[in-house]
Amino acid sequence: MERSSLEERVARIEGILEQMDKRLNHLESEIRDLRAEIRDLRAYVESEIKSLRAYFEGEIKGLRGEVMGEVKSLRGEIGDLRRDLNNRFLWILGVQITMWVTIILAILFR
Repeated sequence: MERSSLEERVARIEGILEQMDKRLNHLESEIRDLRAEIRDLRAYVESEIKSLRAYFEGEIKGLRGEVMGEVKSLRGEIGDLRRDLNNRFLWILGVQITMWVTIILAILFR
């Protein structure tokens, strides 16, 4: 009787081991599939990041060009304002000197 129970136990253990082997094989295939999906997802995300990087680099270059154009325009306008201010200063200075000379001459020849 003990022999049959020992044989039954061994058979039962063998059955359990076969079940475990099937389950482990199933887990291995699931892990393989998961790794493949993760690899595909990673490649997709990397390609999206590269395309976004290229897009934003283009946008930044465009904005940089626009800003540099505006800066050049502002520098030109500032230069024009400086020349205009210098010209007006010289006119004001000339008018004041003429007034002073006129006042001094009026005082001297009075």
